[in-house]
Amino acid sequence: MMEIRTPKTHKAKRVLEKRAPKLVENGKKTLILHGTKTSATLSAVLMELYRLKKGGAIKYSRRNENIRPFESGGETSLEFFSLKTDCSIFAYGSHTKKRPDNLVLGRMYDHHVYDLIEVGIENFKSLLSFSYDKKIAPHEGSKPFICFTGEGFENVPELKQLKEVLTDLFRGEVVDNLNLTGLDRAYICSAISPTKVFLTHCAIKLKKSGTIVPRIELVEVGPSMDLVIRRNRLPNEGLRKEAMKSSKDKPKKKLKNVDQDDVLGKRGRIYIPEQEVGKNPLPDKSKGVKRERREGKLKKNKEEGSASKKQKESE
Repeated sequence: MMEIRTPKTHKAKRVLEKRAPKLVENGKKTLILHGTKTSATLSAVLMELYRLKKGGAIKYSRRNENIRPFESGGETSLEFFSLKTDCSIFAYGSHTKKRPDNLVLGRMYDHHVYDLIEVGIENFKSLLSFSYDKKIAPHEGSKPFICFTGEGFENVPELKQLKEVLTDLFRGEVVDNLNLTGLDRAYICSAISPTKVFLTHCAIKLKKSGTIVPRIELVEVGPSMDLVIRRNRLPNEGLRKEAMKSSKDKPKKKLKNVDQDDVLGKRGRIYIPEQEVGKNPLPDKSKGVKRERREGKLKKNKEEGSASKKQKESE
């Protein structure tokens, strides 16, 4: 019989509540792992991915001999690490004679492998090999533009899957509102052939354009590399339907005092407070009274002035 463990501390309870299913899920974290053997190029690629995803990635530096994502039973350790770190995306690097500089990207659903795509790294250029003004370097936690150029991303199934994986890998948390100054980086993915994609990372430089919308310039800050597709594994139809299922209990914004009628359509109600005429104070007419007194005083002064003039003339 399976033992069910309950949290004994408030901290453990908060961790379990954070990992529990939600209507609006948290941002996807990335798990970065090393295989039995990795080359210097692949180690640099994994480190660059960790730097780009800093704050949303967990990196293990030890070698993992039991992880073989494409083999049956070889994903057990991978699923264990995913459950332990609460990561839904992973990047696994390995290097063999048959598949040099091999990088496996994949997504998890309910801490089980959802889909996999294997790419080879070619023409890698590190971030340190680019020279640019450090003032325009992207900030940690900023939101990126992701641009995919080429018809292959819509026609070729492998490239289409790679597009989905790269989008989930780089987009970060989904937000409703975004400040323009927070968009300071862009990932450019170009489909060179049905099996090859050029990936580069650029900084966004905003310049004056004479209008409200600034002029944008892209400055390549690295890293850049070619991704050669080798193997891929798509999710089965049942798992895809289960993962794409959305809850019917999504919170909707409630509109107060608005009704929907089949005949009259949308109707709104306006609240008018009760008017208590008896308790309302009478209007103050003191200004009008003062004006009448002032006018009467001026009239009296004029009459006295005319009377004094007549008296002088008579004398």
